[in-house]
Amino acid sequence: MPLIDLQQLNKLYYSIGEVSEMMGVNASLIRFWEKEFKFEIAKKTKKGNRLFAVKEIELINKIYQLLKLEGYTIDGARKKIHERGKSSTTFEADAKKREIISFLEELKTKLHSLKGS
Repeated sequence: MPLIDLQQLNKLYYSIGEVSEMMGVNASLIRFWEKEFKFEIAKKTKKGNRLFAVKEIELINKIYQLLKLEGYTIDGARKKIHERGKSSTTFEADAKKREIISFLEELKTKLHSLKGS
């Protein structure tokens, strides 16, 4: 379950455990990305536990997509995120495109199964 569907998020803040579970990665990897990509955490508890807002989860999605799905290096992903910061609609359009392709693939599979019956 690589990317988090941001529209499904209904809480104001999510713990690092919740985010790592949704992403299917270890919490330590998210902490590593936090340091490497130097992004700010919306909130920390008195104990120092990280609480991520949707904005940070969106950035984590971008990092995951670039590193895990598209094969960028850390440096390459940093540059791409900096470029996308200038035009964030590119990432949103890419996400929508993937969503449509996934829907069409599911529809194609259902049509093939109907033809077979």
